[in-house]
Amino acid sequence: MISFSLAHQQFIANLKGKSRATATILAYGKDIAQLIDHLKKAGKDDASVVQTEDLQSFMDKLSKENYTAKSISRKTNSTKTFFKFLQTTGVISGDPANALAHPKFENKPPRILSKLEYRAVRDGARSDIRMLAVIELLLQTGIRIGELAQLRLEDINLDEQSTLHVPPFEGTNERTVPLTKSAADAVRKYLEIRTKTPSHSLFVTKTGKPLLIRNIRTAIDRYFRIAGIKEVKVNDLRHTWVAHQLQSGVPMTLVSKLAGHKRLSTTGRYLQFIQNHSAEAKVKLEEL
Repeated sequence: MISFSLAHQQFIANLKGKSRATATILAYGKDIAQLIDHLKKAGKDDASVVQTEDLQSFMDKLSKENYTAKSISRKTNSTKTFFKFLQTTGVISGDPANALAHPKFENKPPRILSKLEYRAVRDGARSDIRMLAVIELLLQTGIRIGELAQLRLEDINLDEQSTLHVPPFEGTNERTVPLTKSAADAVRKYLEIRTKTPSHSLFVTKTGKPLLIRNIRTAIDRYFRIAGIKEVKVNDLRHTWVAHQLQSGVPMTLVSKLAGHKRLSTTGRYLQFIQNHSAEAKVKLEEL
């Protein structure tokens, strides 16, 4: 028998060993800490005595506390992963979470910006050369904000055939993405005014330190507000890129590869949210 506390630590270490995303590890850690606290209050200090009913009572408690079905589903997934880990490592012989059902909920469709909307965001950032380059890269390449934050100077190739090397980030796929003219031009202008610093990070602050994800998100959210666009997040620039490329006729296999999707089915889900899908297969990416 090992304590829940030790099992929790070992579980987190296991997730880190599998190179799971930092956000995923943090979320799983908080979910399982919350579950363990509930179980202990119910007198269940030993994982071997936990039953499916005990886990379901935790989910029912969350529902009464007005957690959304989506949040409860995520915590259900965390719980299943945790107890599967306990069974695999021999801490428990049976898995009480195996019979735990996910609550039903509908996934919201991806937020796809219209041409008027993404142009308004771009126009709002015209006087901010650094953030305009950030927005152009996100909008014209479909990379994730975490991938953008870790870009280094050597990842940018501004030759005649401009490209962007996207290094692996927390389990994402390494890839090379073509740069459109507007994205390449925006990066060139930014590099002219980039703070001189020993740091090789592509995007840096005025003091020469790497620009962090939270700083990037805060700045872009500000330009969303300036543009008067509501209910939109930074990741919606990525959704917009994927949808726009598919709609313009770029093959789904190519879009999936450049987006870094692990499954083609992930890319295929966007087809139901776009209109007038072009039947003409294009090799060249469309510029937004």
